[in-house]
Amino acid sequence: MGIGPAGGEPRNGMGVGIGVDVGTSGVRALALDAAGNRLGTATEPLPPPQHSAAGGVRQAPELWWAALVAVLRRLTRALDLDGRRTALCLDATSASVLIADGGGRPLGPALMYNDRSAVQAAATVAAVAPPDAPALGAGASLAKALHLLGATHTDPSAGQGADGGAVRILHQADWLLGRLLGRFGDSDWNNALKLGFDPVAERWPDWLSALLPVGTLPRVHAPGTVLGRIAAAAAAETGLPTDTRLCAGTTDSTAAVLATGADAVGDAVTSLGSTLVLKILAERPVTAPAYGVYSHRLRDGWLVGGASNSGGAALRAHFDDAALARLSTRIDPGRDSGLDYYPLPGPGERFPVQDPHMAPRLTPRPDDDARFLHGLLEGIARIERDGYRLLTRLGAPAPRRVLSIGGGAANFVWTAMRRRLLGIEVVTAAEQEAAAGVARLALAAAAGE
Repeated sequence: MGIGPAGGEPRNGMGVGIGVDVGTSGVRALALDAAGNRLGTATEPLPPPQHSAAGGVRQAPELWWAALVAVLRRLTRALDLDGRRTALCLDATSASVLIADGGGRPLGPALMYNDRSAVQAAATVAAVAPPDAPALGAGASLAKALHLLGATHTDPSAGQGADGGAVRILHQADWLLGRLLGRFGDSDWNNALKLGFDPVAERWPDWLSALLPVGTLPRVHAPGTVLGRIAAAAAAETGLPTDTRLCAGTTDSTAAVLATGADAVGDAVTSLGSTLVLKILAERPVTAPAYGVYSHRLRDGWLVGGASNSGGAALRAHFDDAALARLSTRIDPGRDSGLDYYPLPGPGERFPVQDPHMAPRLTPRPDDDARFLHGLLEGIARIERDGYRLLTRLGAPAPRRVLSIGGGAANFVWTAMRRRLLGIEVVTAAEQEAAAGVARLALAAAAGE
């Protein structure tokens, strides 16, 4: 079953796929040749967004564009792209949303992925949306879009701004691709999911019309779909060839999964970052809003996922990186610690236990720091095990192997411990960069006619 991006080399063997990852702190670009070999990389930092006491997290979209141009100029100066069929795909943070006029000019700052200020708008959505809709919640694109429409004095029923002109709802990836294309109004299955798009029916659902006019919503495509050629002005700014193909993108977490090479039903990806994120490739979607479980569509399959509040942040509350590395060498991963911990950085858990008031369980604490760390690592590994068990009970396939990404993936003692508890193959993914995931999508486009 082909769930990953389509492969194949262009007949001239000269295709180049450029992937761009627009992250929280910077933009990274990566180029692959037709065989999947790296040709070059470049990075550009982003300034931090502005935070407000009401939970607002905002950023000016023009900052994204400036960073994107800088990173592409740096990359293209280092590469010889003359005569090479080039395609570009980008990912960006999920549920980062802005409102723009018909020509793509932002009508204010964007609300970022971790903005939680759209509480009233979320209540409006909850009164209309089905109870299993991924678009529920203040963190979803839909609530943020409604919040922004109100803040810009836009008439949601008419899809017009205060000056009577048309407006568009765009995600971070949508807007940047629009700047490159020279036209706006395109999105992808994955970014549009939390705006209300139905990836099963491949359309905007009827209930959404009670909240938004269809004209404000983007056209939605499968990730990797060729949308057109780069605009002449954007080619001049970035240094990309004038015939560069531009593809519909995806979200950052989905791009990271694509980078790992996971491509078969039952392939699972565990991200061991500040939080613990589990994803598994499935034949059908699984949705359980009570646990924050939803599914992204990938080609003819689905990426089912959930995220715990446990993870690296819970570890770093007790040990720095040096201590983690030093103490891990004293742990026997084949033995049980004898400690029943549920490590959390603070109160509240969402998956695989849904309890906003759940307290961390970290007692008794032994005098030996190595044994304490053993209990912490084992506790998170049990959460991972229970998370995959929950996904399986909800309808996802049992994992056949786990590919690990994130900082914790480099801890071989932890990997062995997780392998013991999960009872399946657990390996560190050879490629973990989200930019490589979208570069693979771009390569498929470069190989096409």
